[in-house]
Amino acid sequence: MLYASTFPSPVGALTALVDDDGALVELRFARHPPPDGVAWDDGRCAHVRAQLDAYFRGERREFALELRPRGTAWQRKVWDALLRIPAGTTIDYRELATRAGNPAAVRAAGRANATNPIPIIIPCHRVIGTNGALTGYGGGLDAKERLLLLEGVTLGRASRGAAAGTPARR
Repeated sequence: MLYASTFPSPVGALTALVDDDGALVELRFARHPPPDGVAWDDGRCAHVRAQLDAYFRGERREFALELRPRGTAWQRKVWDALLRIPAGTTIDYRELATRAGNPAAVRAAGRANATNPIPIIIPCHRVIGTNGALTGYGGGLDAKERLLLLEGVTLGRASRGAAAGTPARR
């Protein structure tokens, strides 16, 4: 059984889906409604909301949640690589593929990044184009930009097309 709760955030409404053990299975933006058959239970999802609220207030840079994303072995390798990108830094898709164990699989890494079921917490927003441009994001480019700025990434004036993203190192 999955339990869900929807709550506001600076990047729009988010819906957390947790399993019977309280492990986070998915985090969805408002544009992606939850699946049918979930039980709505704010209490079971309160720990997810509390950590996200602290993140958005700038009080948390890392999450301490049990995660159970569903995906293939390759997707899980990519998502594990995403978890190792520190807040305030960005990498490109080629580097993501390399960190996931297959430098030649740039497109496959990009696809796995795009199918990440737990955005923000598994920080797919920290992956940018090779030229530094912000690229697609499930929550929209405005949300991606806002998350990166929250984490201290300095973006160039043309961050949505031309060379731009400058990782902030901390």
